[in-house]
Amino acid sequence: MDQEEWERRLSDAWASFDQRSEPEFRSLIEELVAELPEGSAIGTFERASSFDATDRPDLAVPLYREALDQGLTGERRRCAVIQMASSLRNLGQPEQSVALLTAELDAGSDHLDDAVRAFLALALTDVGREREATSLVLATLAPHLPRYQRSVVHYAGLLVEP
Repeated sequence: MDQEEWERRLSDAWASFDQRSEPEFRSLIEELVAELPEGSAIGTFERASSFDATDRPDLAVPLYREALDQGLTGERRRCAVIQMASSLRNLGQPEQSVALLTAELDAGSDHLDDAVRAFLALALTDVGREREATSLVLATLAPHLPRYQRSVVHYAGLLVEP
């Protein structure tokens, strides 16, 4: 199997999401995953993502855990953590979401850092830590502002100081 070609077909499948019914989309992902070796962490992750995207976080969470246990690596590993944390939050388990995403902030840095922080802010709000969530969002937003970055970072810090 040509991995690059498979990734292209997977990308095309995800791009077609809005043109398909939920069962049709999940079936398409299952067909692609069936081409991977048995026990593939990538396949398990893609199956989890397809359930998540079709409003079945209850089916997605165990698959995210399985993919991580199978040794999922790279960007997909980080996406699995973010997506699992979001699903847990949607399933009424925001404390687990906060724990996962807080640990993920310490696990390294990449282009998904702002996504980790965005989903962490949502989970923090759900556990009653709104000031911390607002501070996190403002500190994340500050580098993207054309002006006032230093002021926004300062005020964001004041939201959580005792």
